[in-house]
Amino acid sequence: MLPLDKLPAPPGGAPLALLKGITVLDLTTSIAGPYAAMLLGDMGAEVIKIERPGKGDDCRAWGPPWLDGESLWFLSVNRNKQSVTLDYTTDAGRAVLHDIVRKVDVVIVNLTDRVQKKLGVDHAALSAVRSDIVHVSLSGFGLTGARKDFPCYDLIAEGYSGVMDLTGEADSPPQKVGTPAADLIAGMDASYAALAALFDRQRTGKGHKIDIAMIDSMTRFMSPRIVPYLGAGIVPARSGAKDSVISVYQTFDTQDRPITLGLGNDGIFKRFWQAVGQPAVGDDPRYATNAARCAVRAELVEKTQTVLLTQPRAHWLKLFVQHNVPAGPVNSADEVASDPELIARGLFYTATQGERKIPQVGLGIAVDDNNASWRSAPPLLGEHNDKVLGGLLGYDAAKITQLKANKVI
Repeated sequence: MLPLDKLPAPPGGAPLALLKGITVLDLTTSIAGPYAAMLLGDMGAEVIKIERPGKGDDCRAWGPPWLDGESLWFLSVNRNKQSVTLDYTTDAGRAVLHDIVRKVDVVIVNLTDRVQKKLGVDHAALSAVRSDIVHVSLSGFGLTGARKDFPCYDLIAEGYSGVMDLTGEADSPPQKVGTPAADLIAGMDASYAALAALFDRQRTGKGHKIDIAMIDSMTRFMSPRIVPYLGAGIVPARSGAKDSVISVYQTFDTQDRPITLGLGNDGIFKRFWQAVGQPAVGDDPRYATNAARCAVRAELVEKTQTVLLTQPRAHWLKLFVQHNVPAGPVNSADEVASDPELIARGLFYTATQGERKIPQVGLGIAVDDNNASWRSAPPLLGEHNDKVLGGLLGYDAAKITQLKANKVI
């Protein structure tokens, strides 16, 4: 039995349909672009994913781990899409692409400026096909500047942004965040910008050119660390997340397993020390303000650690809930995926399609108490060629057969 076998079915009810009537053309590969398109699909947009004949999205080859021969990374960011294989480097393929562009509202591309122009999928080329298109470019370094044609992955963006330099213990090498953070943040930016552009198009009738750079998105993510540097001139250093502007805000060991603890204001600070049976510490005038506490951070951290080592994690977490003190476990992935509260909120589920089982992390957003976003499984390569070409574009069977024979699809 796999962990997916223990999960419930997708949340019931009609899937979210806030973007019903909007069609998105996903020309992207890997994680950031597919994630952006999936977010729009989760909200009800129809998403057509264009993939290379015979190979598909790069992410289809990212494994192990696999599930019945499919990449689990691919399955994580491609639900609610239709897959069409198309080689649009050819004249015949480009003609098909343009036919699709005429039917869609948003196109998402994750190629550098040079490659977009070479393949004819840049804003100028596609807006000439449909003038009110919302064209979203999601690349490593953006469409302008000396680095615009540099290749990029999440790892590279994390390094550029400064987040790697601050991740890890003080005496350890820089570390990548444990999930493709730059990909996911840039993907969220792309979907957010697309929605704003669609809203404006509804008012003005005009399309938009959107330029998302993974480096920019990840660097903005670092704003709470960069702005203090700009204003105070102090370069933050890797500390294992123990250098917060809040005096006591970090992980601590307990008698068995670590916890997180955030004493974010004066009231919480006092409640913590009341909870652990040492109210005098909370009332000590030397600790009256956060600034005063920061000045003696090492002393307070040591006092806190000494107390927490006297009992196991479960004891402290129960106690802190009773006293309204922010604290939590340091969960592993298997513990997160089996969290009953997250499961009850519809965040983890296993969907089925025929013989396929597809584990998913849900949208995590409820609209009018509805968080159902599952409509269709991550598609098999080229699964919807006939449906899209025949149904959306109106191609007859002879034309589709000829495109297959010419290896255009």
